[in-house]
Amino acid sequence: MPPSTISADRVARVNQLARAITEEVGKAFIGAPAITEALLVALLARGHVLIEGYPGVAKTTLVKAFSSTLGCHFRRIQFTPDLLPSDITGTYILDMRTNTFVLREGPVFTHVLLGDEINRAPAKTQSALLEAMQEHQVTIEGETRSLSEPFIVLATQNPIEQEGTYPLPEAQVDRFLIKLRMGYPSPADEKRMLSTYDKPPPPVRAVVGPSDVLEMQALAQEVFVAEELIDYVLGLVQFTRSHAKIYLGASPRAALALVHAAKALALLKGRDFVLPDDVRSLAPLVLGHRILLTPEAELEGGAGSAIVAEAVEKVGYKMPRQAR
Repeated sequence: MPPSTISADRVARVNQLARAITEEVGKAFIGAPAITEALLVALLARGHVLIEGYPGVAKTTLVKAFSSTLGCHFRRIQFTPDLLPSDITGTYILDMRTNTFVLREGPVFTHVLLGDEINRAPAKTQSALLEAMQEHQVTIEGETRSLSEPFIVLATQNPIEQEGTYPLPEAQVDRFLIKLRMGYPSPADEKRMLSTYDKPPPPVRAVVGPSDVLEMQALAQEVFVAEELIDYVLGLVQFTRSHAKIYLGASPRAALALVHAAKALALLKGRDFVLPDDVRSLAPLVLGHRILLTPEAELEGGAGSAIVAEAVEKVGYKMPRQAR
């Protein structure tokens, strides 16, 4: 393994900040710490998160608490069928004092954007986020404007109430680095909720700021990934492309996303190098929503995450010779 380009102190600091953020989020959101860790992975990997869960499982509470710990500007969009693209990106309006058109910035001009019930808006409105999510910029009336850094979209959707909704296009789903599925809380967590329902949650303090987030994102890019791990990631995505139940396998963008996510997770864990376990733990979250099943597999109730789990089980990691 080549010598690390990241000092041990900087790696340890990121690990301490990650622990502090998880602890602060836990003050308002009662749930598994792994959920907060997944949000941090997406943040450090410069990706976005789609959170799917039943009504009332605290999806919005989670996002608000998470954004508060980052010390970043936060905006929320409640997606509805009559929402227009300009309601997201903004529009030019006439300033009567100067008799000129000025830009009234939309909520996309922020650091952390919550898209609540994103599948309730039509495709034209949903597509207004595509350029922002991929290139961190928006084009309004032919003028391109860059967004503030860092920038992350945390979108929510309800998996069961499909009346009056518009399923996300595959191209947009592919822009989400991670898809989280939030179920009901554990009995212990739900009991804790019921025991504290009549008390306001303690305030969540800001642990970092925008400059700290940018620094951690830059450090995540420097995390070392061995060639054998690159081959392992390629083996996982190629497994999905050749599976009998898969209509469309994971794309090269999905493989790249898995590598970036693994580097971010390694840094959060206090390491400057990626381990196979980093890839294994993130593969279902990163690849599961990026593959399409055949119609027959869908009728049988199959899921993309199950195919990824099968890939993790069957595709082996080949250790380098010097490590054997």
